[in-house]
Amino acid sequence: MFEFKDKAILITGASRGIGAATARLFARFGGKVVINYSGSEKKAKSVQAEIAAHGGVAAIYKADIAQPAECRAMVEWTINEFGQIDVLVNNAGIWKEAAIDNMSPEVLAETVNCNLNGCFYCTSAAVPDMKRRKSGKIIFVSSTAGQRGEAYHSHYSATKGALISLTKSLATELAPHNIMVNCVAPGWVDTDMSHEALVSADGPRFLSLIPLARAATAEEIAWPILFLASDMASFITGEILNVNGGSVLIG
Repeated sequence: MFEFKDKAILITGASRGIGAATARLFARFGGKVVINYSGSEKKAKSVQAEIAAHGGVAAIYKADIAQPAECRAMVEWTINEFGQIDVLVNNAGIWKEAAIDNMSPEVLAETVNCNLNGCFYCTSAAVPDMKRRKSGKIIFVSSTAGQRGEAYHSHYSATKGALISLTKSLATELAPHNIMVNCVAPGWVDTDMSHEALVSADGPRFLSLIPLARAATAEEIAWPILFLASDMASFITGEILNVNGGSVLIG
């Protein structure tokens, strides 16, 4: 199946949700995983301990990806610790409701800095080593909100739409260096970030828009990320892999 033995994988926002599920799967198939977190060291250590208990290799690294210097330091640390970065998964993101006429500059800046700028910072820091080795996989985690928009989350949707454009741009820019750049675009996923909305009074309406009539689990998003990072996807770059239960059907 998948084989990531001796591969080093850096995953942003990996202390919970999709990032944590992705870390567990990479480690399960032999990858050496760096679990980035910014808030909860306890959760990051819990994921690390779970991986270690199953014989995997994982390290944790605290960094605010909205800070370019911290991204560079994290990438340098990963290369020093594991020799290289084979896979970068840009997963970290925030999702906060804000109507356009009430959206503060601070909320807008926070969302853009985390969801978009952080992806630029981490990627630009990781690419030089990938170019030197003529090898690398970069995966962005976007959203259906970046494809169809989402009321009261225009700032979130804008950042996720930008990641789709970033994927396509970097795929052509980095292809000559044998660096593949792809994107996974989930719909509703039952994680810490979205669980409250899914169990709210609006939850049944959200689920009614999904042909499979349920939200995804975090692991159901992690598997497609592993696929894009694997040798099975050796001729795929610049693609947006929609994982949304059929809620947004885009070619």
